[in-house]
Amino acid sequence: MKFIAEIDVMPLKALLDPQGKAVSSSMKNLKLPEIDNVRIGKHISLEIEAATKDVAKAKVDEACKKLLCNQIMEFYEFELHEAK
Repeated sequence: MKFIAEIDVMPLKALLDPQGKAVSSSMKNLKLPEIDNVRIGKHISLEIEAATKDVAKAKVDEACKKLLCNQIMEFYEFELHEAK
């Protein structure tokens, strides 16, 4: 079966996000002061071939831990659904 994983990788909340801070500051300059605490991360979409959804979840989790996410500075979460 083919599955699609939608993965979000974000900086840990305890760490400074310089890119997010710069965007937050720019919102005030754009007359959008109500937008604050911007955090910028990355979104990854991938397809995976696996026998079951549980196997696919395990493989995506492994890929995140080994390559897609630096767990010292980032966390990840993902949704997995069957490809159509």
